[in-house]
Amino acid sequence: MKPASAPGTLRLPSLAIIALLFPIFLSLTALRTCAVASAQSKEIYLSPATKPMTVNDVIRLFKAGLSDDLIIEQIKKKGQSFDLSTDQLIQLKAAKVSERVIAVMIDPTGSTQPAPVKKPVSIAPPASVATAAPATPSAQPALTETRQAEPPSSVLPTEIGVYVKEKGTWNEILPEVVNWKTGGVVKSTATVGIVKGDVNGHVNGATSRNQLTNPLEFLIVVPEGTAITEYQLLQLHRHDSDREFRSVTGGVFHVSGGATRDLMPFAPSKVAPRAYTVSMSTALGEYGFLPPGAYASANAASSGKIYSFSVIE
Repeated sequence: MKPASAPGTLRLPSLAIIALLFPIFLSLTALRTCAVASAQSKEIYLSPATKPMTVNDVIRLFKAGLSDDLIIEQIKKKGQSFDLSTDQLIQLKAAKVSERVIAVMIDPTGSTQPAPVKKPVSIAPPASVATAAPATPSAQPALTETRQAEPPSSVLPTEIGVYVKEKGTWNEILPEVVNWKTGGVVKSTATVGIVKGDVNGHVNGATSRNQLTNPLEFLIVVPEGTAITEYQLLQLHRHDSDREFRSVTGGVFHVSGGATRDLMPFAPSKVAPRAYTVSMSTALGEYGFLPPGAYASANAASSGKIYSFSVIE
C-alpha cells in the first residue's frame, strides 16, 4: 500500500500539462488582441459612403475636363438638389459651368436634353401660283424700254424765258450778263431807256455753258405785250476771255450802219399765247437770243442778259 501525498504538493503530471497548455493560451490571447485592434482601426478611418456633393465639387469636376453628361450623371446618382444662392450661381457662371449642369443641380429630376432646333417649314405655293410662268430675264429690259419710250408731258412752260428741247423735254436756258461798249466805254446795262443805234455787247467767257447739237428746237415765252420780233438771234465772236457781238438798239426795225453784221434771221411759230417755237440748224459756233430792253441809254448804267448757247458736233 502506497503512502498518501502531503497536502499542497503538486504532482508531476499536472505540471507537465500546464507547461504544455500555457504557450497555446498565450497565442490565443495575442490573436484576440490583434483582431480587436484591427476592428477598432477600421471603425476610426472609414469615411461615410453618402457624403453630399458641393458647388466646389461640381466646379472641380468641370475644370478636370469631365463632360456635362458625366457631371450630370454623378449629380443624379447622389439624388440631391442644390439650394443655390445668387453668389453660388455667379460662382458657377464665372467657372464656365454650363447651364445644363446648373439646371440639374437645381432640379435633378428635370430633363437635361437640349431643346430641339426648329427647322424652317417650307410651304408649297398654291397650284395656281406654282404653275404661273415666271417672267423671263429678257422680258424685263423690254418693259424698261417701253417705259422710256413713253412721250413726255406736252405741257409747255409758261414762265418768261428761252427753252431748248432735249430728248423730248423742254429745258430752260439760263441767261448770261451782257456788258455794253459804246463810244469806247464799257457799261453795265439796265432797262432804263432805249437808244436807237448799234452797240457792241460783251459776254464773259470764251464759250457758253449751254452746249447743243443740231437740229435745234427752241421755245421762247415772251412777256405780256411784247412781240417775238423784238427778240434778236445773234452770232457771237469768240475771244480769249469773252464773246463779242454787235446789236441793234430799239429792236430789229431800228437798223443803222453795220449793226446787222451779227444779226441772224429766224422763223418763229406761235404755239400758245406768248409762246413761240423756233426750229433751225446752223453752223458750229456761239449764238444767243437777245431779249428786248437789254440795252441802255448812253447816260445811265444798265443791266442786260442774253440767252447764249454753243453749237457743237
